[in-house]
Amino acid sequence: MMDADIASTALGIELSELGEGRAVCRMAVTDQMINGHDLCHGGYVFLLADTAFACACNTYGPVTVAAGAEITFVSPARAGDVLVAEAAERTRYGRSGIYDITVRRADGDVVAEFRGRSRELR
Repeated sequence: MMDADIASTALGIELSELGEGRAVCRMAVTDQMINGHDLCHGGYVFLLADTAFACACNTYGPVTVAAGAEITFVSPARAGDVLVAEAAERTRYGRSGIYDITVRRADGDVVAEFRGRSRELR
């Protein structure tokens, strides 16, 4: 799936770990990702978390997409930061699932908490 993900690849997002129901992705914050407050635009943080979510929920085989997601921004990221998004499955039921993703800076500080709801396509 990541090989065909043009959006994530264009932003330099790398998949560094993958296992059943879990994934870790990383992204360096570039100058082009900075908003008018001199911080990383929240949309990029969301996209990184969403990519880790997609990788984790697609580890079982059937094509799985997001049914919904929400994010809570905890602390800012800035140009030069390397962000790491760690996705973990909380539960799967029928064709649906719930995944929690934590986005951290390299120093370990939490940038955001993301919760995604997945749905298998048929």
